[in-house]
Amino acid sequence: MTAARGNSRPATGDRSADAPGVPPAPGPLARHILSLADTKRLLGIRYSDWLLGSPSIETGIAASSMAQDEWGHARLLYSMLKRLGFDPVAVEQDRPAERYYSAPALDDPFPDWAAFVAATVVVDGALAVALESFSHGNFALARSRVPKMLAEEEYHRQFGAAWFARLAGAGGEGAAHLEAAARAMLPTTLAWLLPDDPAYEAVVAECDIWEAGRVRARFRERVGAVLAGVGVRLEEISPARAGWDPERRRGPGAPGEEAVERARGDRNRALFVE
Repeated sequence: MTAARGNSRPATGDRSADAPGVPPAPGPLARHILSLADTKRLLGIRYSDWLLGSPSIETGIAASSMAQDEWGHARLLYSMLKRLGFDPVAVEQDRPAERYYSAPALDDPFPDWAAFVAATVVVDGALAVALESFSHGNFALARSRVPKMLAEEEYHRQFGAAWFARLAGAGGEGAAHLEAAARAMLPTTLAWLLPDDPAYEAVVAECDIWEAGRVRARFRERVGAVLAGVGVRLEEISPARAGWDPERRRGPGAPGEEAVERARGDRNRALFVE
């Protein structure tokens, strides 16, 4: 067998939190970028799970397109970390699941199509608001790169809103599953979007991104009317901050190892050749 490329990383084995290029305690701005990038990467994984299991060929194609968008956006966000002294390749490929900063709603696969649709509204919607805030700050890379991401996210918004209205309007079991999925995702996603910790406040001050009140208002403006289709009122949902991990800016737990292996590309790297 041809030797593996010199700059590739092993497909298996221990991944230390102190791996080269992955500082054990990132600063506030790096945590913010990791939170966005990891959530996009995991959302791409969850979308890709439905390429073949969605209701039609057309929805499978849509899931594929959205998965590719999320992975492309994640890659651009990871690359911003180079400006902060990180090795983006190590960040993408060398972290264990417990070092991911992704939104908890993505820790497990979506159990059904209703959960997929709920995630396009709740999680993808929260990501879009967080990115919009970031693009209006003073971090130059965000100002130059994020607007294109937001333009591509518009399709996600339209797709999610249309399917949400379709399932909600049909009533019955589909609407019940949709409501249950949205209600399950919202508390942890709101905590992820509106972290009540000094690190987030430091990014607000340092990078001039939106403060929490404006972020919440924008999220309500973006998804409030859609969620109301199944009787969910955002103002009645409280962020779930029990067991909050200030280092990873999320609640307890971590993405499933299988998803993280896919995100790191472990199996593909085993096949790299000169």
